[in-house]
Amino acid sequence: MHDIAILGAGRIGRIHAKNVASQPGLRLKYVVDPVAAAADGLAGETGASVADLETALNDPAVAGVIVASSTDTHLDYSLKAIAAGKAVFCEKPIDQDLARARSASGELGGKGVKLFLGFNRRFDPNFQGLKARLSAGVVGALETVHITSHDPAPPPVSYVKVSGGLFKDMTIHDFDMARWLLDEPVSEVFAAASCLVDPAIGEAGDVDTAKILLRTASGKICMISNSRRSGYGYDQRIEAFGSKGLVRADNVMESTVSIWGENGAASDAFQNFFLDRYAEAYRREMAHFAEIIRGEALPSVGYVDGVEALALAEAAGLSAKTGQVVKL
Repeated sequence: MHDIAILGAGRIGRIHAKNVASQPGLRLKYVVDPVAAAADGLAGETGASVADLETALNDPAVAGVIVASSTDTHLDYSLKAIAAGKAVFCEKPIDQDLARARSASGELGGKGVKLFLGFNRRFDPNFQGLKARLSAGVVGALETVHITSHDPAPPPVSYVKVSGGLFKDMTIHDFDMARWLLDEPVSEVFAAASCLVDPAIGEAGDVDTAKILLRTASGKICMISNSRRSGYGYDQRIEAFGSKGLVRADNVMESTVSIWGENGAASDAFQNFFLDRYAEAYRREMAHFAEIIRGEALPSVGYVDGVEALALAEAAGLSAKTGQVVKL
């Protein structure tokens, strides 16, 4: 049995804690959170103990640490946990500042470092199926990719103010997916962004709607569409166009039930919340973390992936501000 400490007892921390409990060979030992009520609540639900960071990191029985705390702590906590000899599962992004993230390459970028970045969409079975077909050459050589990622409704402005902005908070998932699917470095970024959904988001200094074009040196192109409000549910689609055809992954419905009548056909609604849509992806992430802890696998998504996605986010922000293509 391998003991786990989780840093952060908020929404995503609670999901990871429940997945630890359902993963054979893992046991949640400590919950660390500065909000006592949150820590006590999660510890009570899981049978774990509330502890401070030092206690959790200094316990030799703790094999893995899940960093699900506020974004501004991700890099520091990951550095401390790696220095303590723990395997680390860190939520995205690795940091909100690219230069700061790059400064940790010596500690986090080395061979054999057990740092796993939480880009959960790589673990979605639908997207994994799409990737597998691309890799198998089912549609020939990949040429272009379309990624649609629209939230059902905008988050509270209080969240927007500390999120790091649309590109680092939301689009960063899509940047990682683009890198994974294109399978070669992005060399150019162009972004156009507006505030069309909620004026308060603009007043907070952010945008809520964006279109981003990525191009690789060989000419492959990826288009990313983002909106903080779809009006019709959580819209998560990918289309990949190759020399011989198209492979696509569509939205997941609440059910497969549809009604057909004289007015046409009507299907069930899209799954409307990211924790529902990606529930299986989160479970698969935890299974992979268990493999890392047992020494059966190296992190499939690591420090370099986190830094490269953050670099694309900063480039998109600069492009949206200047109206110019940013070359990497």
